[in-house]
Amino acid sequence: MATTANPTRADFEALLNEQLGGAGEDGFEGRVVKGTVTAIENGFAMIDVGLKSEGRIPLKEFARSEGDHGLSVGSEVEVFVDRVENADGEAMLSRDRARREAAWDKLESEFGEGKRVEGRIFGRVKGGFTVDLEGAVAFLPGSQVDIRPVRDVAPLMDVPQPFQILKMDRRRGNIVVSRRAVLEETRAEQRSELIDQLAEGQVIDGVVKNITDYGAFVDLGGIDGLLHVTDMSYKRVNHPSEVINIGDVVKVQIVRINPETQRISLGMKQLESDPWEGVVAKYPIGAKLTGTVTNITEYGAFVEIEPGIEGLVHVSEMSWTKKNVHPGKIVSTSQEVAVMVLEIDSEKRRISLGLKQAQGNPWEEFAEKHPVGSEVEGEVKNATEFGLFIGLDGDVDGMVHMSDIAWGISGEDALALHRKGEQVRAVVLDVDIDKERISLGMKQLEKGAPSADGTGSSLRKNQTVTVTVLEVRDGGLEVQVGDDGATGFIKRADLGRDRDEQRPDRFQVGQKIDALVVGFDRSKKPNFSIKARQIAEEKEAVAQFGSSDSGASLGDILGEALKKKDI
Repeated sequence: MATTANPTRADFEALLNEQLGGAGEDGFEGRVVKGTVTAIENGFAMIDVGLKSEGRIPLKEFARSEGDHGLSVGSEVEVFVDRVENADGEAMLSRDRARREAAWDKLESEFGEGKRVEGRIFGRVKGGFTVDLEGAVAFLPGSQVDIRPVRDVAPLMDVPQPFQILKMDRRRGNIVVSRRAVLEETRAEQRSELIDQLAEGQVIDGVVKNITDYGAFVDLGGIDGLLHVTDMSYKRVNHPSEVINIGDVVKVQIVRINPETQRISLGMKQLESDPWEGVVAKYPIGAKLTGTVTNITEYGAFVEIEPGIEGLVHVSEMSWTKKNVHPGKIVSTSQEVAVMVLEIDSEKRRISLGLKQAQGNPWEEFAEKHPVGSEVEGEVKNATEFGLFIGLDGDVDGMVHMSDIAWGISGEDALALHRKGEQVRAVVLDVDIDKERISLGMKQLEKGAPSADGTGSSLRKNQTVTVTVLEVRDGGLEVQVGDDGATGFIKRADLGRDRDEQRPDRFQVGQKIDALVVGFDRSKKPNFSIKARQIAEEKEAVAQFGSSDSGASLGDILGEALKKKDI
């Protein structure tokens, strides 16, 4: 019979069942219980947990290192009861399961409190790695290994290190952890400490860690700052690699610290002297300079006139004659050009330059070389509905209006006489430098045509001239102005107002006659008329003497006028 001092096996079982809530032996299954080592033999430890039979657990499940299991008869250990009795009548126990269950309990508590856990990366699986969390196996996604992609994970294997649990599902046995979250949190803490030690305007040495198209990241001793490409130098930098390389130690100034985002902006050019100081006095408006083309855009070209100072030549200021042309067809990158300073805005750090102003105005040069009345020659560049454009010296064009192409024919017919590419001669009629226009005339070069200088030595319509009879014909008279002037014709009907005056035979070769220029024929010869001169003189006399007050007749007035003209 059992006593309190010497309990039997049944007493122990009853007491254990009472503690487990009266579940009986079945209450052991799936639980972690304490047991006692009763024997160690053949690589197994015999464990008594108070059931009908003992259970066996391989010693390797207790091994802390190879050959060291740390057990002896009488040692008390925690084990997991998988089954109360197997086919051989033994209890199915597991030390590994007990360790995992204990680990899960601990991990759930730490996960709930948001604590970090310690583990070891011990294997590689699809999409990541396996981590031992003191008995529980967790999954570490590849994206959560480090802040940046890691090519070689070998140095991280089997090394105790902290992890952050992202997700746990005990029923499915899933644990997802992150090493990256721990690093980011640690880095943020270190970053905050380092930022507290920095101040805007401070000069510090750093190491170039990475280079991008827009700048470089510089390590300031545990915290990175961005050195933007525009803050590397006052001169134009197309790519950061032109100035620095990865691994370079650079001296930078802290330009700005954003306390909210903890971003640090750095600068190198701030440590140099500012070339824009005194630029207004150094480059007065109208000054001619020499610079180098650094960049070409659709709206113009940038020209560096000294390191760190660039000016823009707008497309409208690039050429006097080439309009609506891409700047790349006028200048090229790295080309040395002469420019003129047009405008300076030192606050906005802008200089407006002119390329054409440094080359001289071709219309001014043309006016100097070819004054009004001078003769020029050029190629017909284009024919429009109102005239011809002629290419001239200095890469400028002059226009011949259709009314100035030929005498005696319509403007449309005159335009049809010429074609593109034809070489023609013309006289300069006018040069408007401000409007960049050159007016030319072609008919003014014809014999007998009115001259451009307006001296009156050549012919114009309604002009009265003295002609000499060269030939008497039935249809009229062939005459010539002066001794070597233009030749023309007086029709029979134009020889006088009266019918008896309209006889050619009353004139002789060599006789001089006053006649009026009434027009020009298709051959560009002038046509004269004595009759038109007489009518014009009569009108002039009537206008001069009048007839209402004096009572004089029209014949008296005309006779008086003719006497004054000594005709």
